[in-house]
Amino acid sequence: MKSWRSYQFKTSQENKNSSIANDEVALLAERLEFFMPKLMEMMKPWQWLLAIFFWSLFVAIVDRHSVVNETQFIIKFMARFIQTSLALIPSFYLIDYLRPVFKGLRVTTVSMYVLLILTTATAVTVALALLIMINAGWFNYNLADFISIIVFNTVIAAGFTIAALLFFLRRYRELNALKHSFEQKLRAQNDVLKARLAPHFFFNTINTLMSLIESEPQRAAVLLQHVSALFRASFNGAREISFEEEIALCEHYLAIESIRLADKLVVNWQLPKEDVMYDMVITALTLQSVIEKMLVNVIRMTTETIYIDIKVTWLQHRVDITISVQLPKKTLLINHDLRQHMDFMIQAQRLRAYFGQSADIQSSIMNKQILTNISYPLQDVSL
Repeated sequence: MKSWRSYQFKTSQENKNSSIANDEVALLAERLEFFMPKLMEMMKPWQWLLAIFFWSLFVAIVDRHSVVNETQFIIKFMARFIQTSLALIPSFYLIDYLRPVFKGLRVTTVSMYVLLILTTATAVTVALALLIMINAGWFNYNLADFISIIVFNTVIAAGFTIAALLFFLRRYRELNALKHSFEQKLRAQNDVLKARLAPHFFFNTINTLMSLIESEPQRAAVLLQHVSALFRASFNGAREISFEEEIALCEHYLAIESIRLADKLVVNWQLPKEDVMYDMVITALTLQSVIEKMLVNVIRMTTETIYIDIKVTWLQHRVDITISVQLPKKTLLINHDLRQHMDFMIQAQRLRAYFGQSADIQSSIMNKQILTNISYPLQDVSL
């Protein structure tokens, strides 16, 4: 089985612009990477230029009282547009380039550097624009006016920069609070899952183990290995794992139940090809806990051989898992009780937390079988 680490490396290297699961968690993790977003990814360069164009036009219109004709208006507008473009676009690229360095610094230090970069760029570009206009005869040189214009524009740039930094910092703190709330919710859900897994399963397994130690010690050792692997995974917390790992956990669980049921358990897997399954992920213990709940409720009803069919497909960026458990023949009178126990709300919530609101788990009970479908979106990074 390929390791989860190799899976992460593969997907991150092959398609850095794609998400394995385009969900809220991936987006939140990206935004929490640093308190400032990547400025040149907020908008494309042409969008920044368009915004600067309208800003320059607005400033030129507001300042129209100082011009005497249309030519001066156009000159002032073009000078403002070129100056602002030269100040912002290179500065944004520089800030994004220095992002890895900024990540290791304090927020206040980063803010000071960003403020210094943008105000310096503004002062330099305003001075250059004024010098060009003076040489072209479009502006009458006066030292006091020259300095006051540079200072005024630099102060305006500093004000906008501080406002933007405060906005980014506030949003970053809000996202952090959301992240902590999200993690607490997942931990609570995971604790519930562990609590449901542990009691009945643990004691039943211990009883089986005690009966095997004297009669079949080798089989008892195998059972212990399966139990160890399953419980170790259950206490690793709520996380996203490769689908191959989840299948392995299910096989550990089913092997334990098979031993406990004296081999009266037949499981039929229909899985995608190995290279396809290599790119699949799921939340840990989701499939295992669904199978467990279905199986436990059937075990209570029969001593016959239990048949389970598990079919997994991944088509059009969506994973569908169908689990079918055959019911004993005499179950017509207890189907209502079964429906009450086939509640997968916690598992569905954990799926939605990682894969979005379209993820769902639906279960139906027929006369001959329990049918449960797990469905969630999963972007195919190979496409």
